[in-house]
Amino acid sequence: MAATWIAGGTVVTEEGRRRADLLVRDGVVAAVGLSLDVPAGAARIDAGGCLVMPGGIDPHTHMQLPTMGTVVADDFASGTAAAAAGGTTTILDFVGPERGQSPVEALDTWRGWASRSTIDYGFHMTVSWWGPGFSAEMARLVQAHGVTSFKFFLAYKGGLMLSDEEIVKGFLRCRELGALPQVHAENGELIAHLQAKLLAEGRTGPVAHALSRPPELEGEATLRAVTMAETVGVPLYVVHVSAAQAARAIGEARSRGVKIVGETLPGFLAIDDSVYASPDFDQAAGHVMSPPYRPKGHLEALWRALESGALSTTGTDHCCFTREQKRAGLERFTLIPNGCGGVEDRLHVLWQLGVNGGRITPEKFVSLTSGNAARAFHLWPRKGSLAVGSDADVLVLDPTREKTLSARTQHQRTDFSVWEGRTVKGVVVHTLSRGRHIWADGDLRAEPGWGRFLPRRPFGPVYERLV
Repeated sequence: MAATWIAGGTVVTEEGRRRADLLVRDGVVAAVGLSLDVPAGAARIDAGGCLVMPGGIDPHTHMQLPTMGTVVADDFASGTAAAAAGGTTTILDFVGPERGQSPVEALDTWRGWASRSTIDYGFHMTVSWWGPGFSAEMARLVQAHGVTSFKFFLAYKGGLMLSDEEIVKGFLRCRELGALPQVHAENGELIAHLQAKLLAEGRTGPVAHALSRPPELEGEATLRAVTMAETVGVPLYVVHVSAAQAARAIGEARSRGVKIVGETLPGFLAIDDSVYASPDFDQAAGHVMSPPYRPKGHLEALWRALESGALSTTGTDHCCFTREQKRAGLERFTLIPNGCGGVEDRLHVLWQLGVNGGRITPEKFVSLTSGNAARAFHLWPRKGSLAVGSDADVLVLDPTREKTLSARTQHQRTDFSVWEGRTVKGVVVHTLSRGRHIWADGDLRAEPGWGRFLPRRPFGPVYERLV
């Protein structure tokens, strides 16, 4: 691979920003500084007036996922190409075994699908059932396959939801193996109760989705999961935090020294639950995800949690559907496929809301979009860094350029966007994946099969601090 010289920009890392050029050679960062010794024939990218940062890491995606009688709109090729257009160079996706299926067998299926990824990828394993067989295979997943994070559900009664007893056993198994447990924290028993109650009252539309999953149920489940993890002595990663009560439980645990990481999504920082009141079914259903968007007061609470460090990573829970797919729930809100898109828009939206909004610094932006996730999932410093020797996963952002987000212009394979019509200032103009120029100022050059699988090492006998 020929060398690439990113010239004239300001390099931004978690440690600070400085005027510097960046030299990429053989897929890694070869040098950072001024007056670099650039080899003859190196490709030159003009970064004048722009910011040069580590490529984004999205720690929470669902590509090609079979769910609720359909398959999400983005496969690994289309979804990762969209990610590249938005400056994301690594995803961590979720393998979802069927109930009773071997998780190793399921991993083989997902590895086959992901072989068409255009950027690097790793996997979490969904603990979709529990028993001696699953527990035994966890060792193979960690030690032979480098899958070192496992997701437990406190929601979806009759499906993915596990009992507290099973979750405690799973947490203990993670501790034995040096793996990181994750939780989807909502009280599934009370959600099932509220769903039945609302349907019996004739409340069948999308607004009932939010009513059936109030923020108190997320707060309770988060506190319960934190209590279980703290009691058995294992760290915890809480996905897609949307409620003030959940953020508070995480922040209080961290203040006690509990090793816990809280993740939120850009949508939870900007969109409130009024979207479900739209008389347009497509519009309301397009925002149906779990947990749902919250009343406005929760948005401010999540921003404060990000600023304080109670929440420390951002993902997207990218799980997009078309309008037609969402219409499966026209007559019953519980049949609306759960999920929204976002892998293409995360960095643009967070820059607009956070940096332009005066909420976070560019350095904090790097932590929230790549560095913290890299450390939490043992990808640091290969990913999330621009240190010499790190993978040359690089984005170049023009802070003066504007664009309007729309389903009509996005690369995500869906006809809906939760960001429809929103204008952002600060646009990714170049993306490099291991030195390959995959997004060049509007020219999408991402190629299926370029992405590599990222096996990850387990934690040691004593879990080090995550982030």
